[in-house]
Amino acid sequence: MSSDTALLEVEELGRDFGPRRAVTGVGLTVRRGEVLGLLGLNGAGKTTTLRMICGTLAPTHGSIRINGHDLLEQPAQARQALGYLPEIPPLTQDTTVREFLQFAAMLRRVPGGSQPEAIARALDRCGLEDVADRLIRHLSKGYQQRVGIAQAIVHEPALVVLDEPTVGLDPRQVVDIRGLIGSLRKAHAVIFSSHILPEVQALCDRVVILHDGRQVYTGTPVDDETEVRFLLRFGNAPEVPALEVLPAVLSARRLDDERFELVLRDERAGLDGVLSAALENGWQLRELGRRRRTLEQVFLSLTAGEAAA
Repeated sequence: MSSDTALLEVEELGRDFGPRRAVTGVGLTVRRGEVLGLLGLNGAGKTTTLRMICGTLAPTHGSIRINGHDLLEQPAQARQALGYLPEIPPLTQDTTVREFLQFAAMLRRVPGGSQPEAIARALDRCGLEDVADRLIRHLSKGYQQRVGIAQAIVHEPALVVLDEPTVGLDPRQVVDIRGLIGSLRKAHAVIFSSHILPEVQALCDRVVILHDGRQVYTGTPVDDETEVRFLLRFGNAPEVPALEVLPAVLSARRLDDERFELVLRDERAGLDGVLSAALENGWQLRELGRRRRTLEQVFLSLTAGEAAA
């Protein structure tokens, strides 16, 4: 399958719980080699969305295709192409790591003759060879999380779904699990949920932000390149309307007595207009620089109920 082929396609996905609409209008696309982060406050709808994608919760409306298979019409094929780690890993504490992975391989219909190789591969990829014959209950939480990821990939699924994979881990364990998630992109498409901004920024190619069950942002973790933002400082500052009427200026916002943020439709035309107006009107332009929005700024703006400024 080409790396350009979508391994996950979600359209207009929604879920109602009685009269309450928990999730509505979610649309996602994830390709092989890509890591997509699902970001939101607690209760934003992240886990509900992932449970629908994984087939453990039926959607009220919308469609889900995994590796080309419709989850409703071809559930067995779609689920075989999926590996899932819920927020609480489904581990059997009184088995060894190897025994648990053998059980997971059997559940995932890995042929008996291929199971030893599949288990060895999962142990190696998740850094579990040295603890393979230890009881899971005797492992640290970080290693237990690795076991959870190993069971999700033992059958080599096209799509790997991880729900809050670093919750409850110490800083060293978080770094280790991040490295493991990053390595999964070589063979899979990955989608994971989190409410931790640095985690999403460090790992993801694209980000979807959910707020009150709605998809309020889809884009890169750093900046929306469709809008060009500049910071300007004037010695003799104009009024905001004087900036808003300039060519190619989409919006102008005063930050303090001297500084403004401009959003431009076209960088060259917008800057030419600003420079000409500053000279003509004696605004005394003192500073001009490109301004990038951080993921934190985007997230806080959207989850505060404000427009994407």
